[in-house]
Amino acid sequence: MVRRTRAHGARGFTLIEVLVALAVMAILAALAWQGLAGMLRARDGSHEALQRVLRLNTAVVQWQQDLQAVIDVRVVPPLAFDGQTLLLTRRVPGGVAIVAWSLRTGRWQRWIGPALVQVGALQEAWLRAQSLLGNEAGQLTVADDASDWQLYKYINGNKTNFQSTGNVALPAAGAASGAAPRETLPDAVEMVLTLGAHTLTRVVTLPPAGGTP
Repeated sequence: MVRRTRAHGARGFTLIEVLVALAVMAILAALAWQGLAGMLRARDGSHEALQRVLRLNTAVVQWQQDLQAVIDVRVVPPLAFDGQTLLLTRRVPGGVAIVAWSLRTGRWQRWIGPALVQVGALQEAWLRAQSLLGNEAGQLTVADDASDWQLYKYINGNKTNFQSTGNVALPAAGAASGAAPRETLPDAVEMVLTLGAHTLTRVVTLPPAGGTP
């Protein structure tokens, strides 16, 4: 009778060795997953930061365009700032629109009304715009981490706080009851906006004569 013998040194894995190998694989898999999760979080964070920067750049460009399109129609103030909201009248296709930039509860927002061509409609729209609450249709939040903003104006090379009295002109004849006194437009407007730990400063030169028609 022939007996089969196992080759010298050849043997299988013991149960303990298998368990140890499985434990090592589990640890490596957990480490790999943590590394992958960290990479995904970093990617998502970078994407969100990039989106915020792009949105802010777009907002700053829009801010500049609004100011450079300001027009003094002489029946409502072309620019008015109460410390929270800047109202302005600007040229738009089809007429003149009222634009409001405001800072409310950490949100920097922009709102624009419809194009208007009639004096009465513009005066009424201006008075209504002074009561905007920030939740109206058309309100666009362009930055959600703003904590403070200041506006300054330049007149004949002199920089002053935007709310200080400038070259005041009385409202034109026929202006709506309660219309605010009208100031001649400054030469330029400077904005200082605090966003998180950073400060954004922009100086925008207004059109000659404020685009007076």
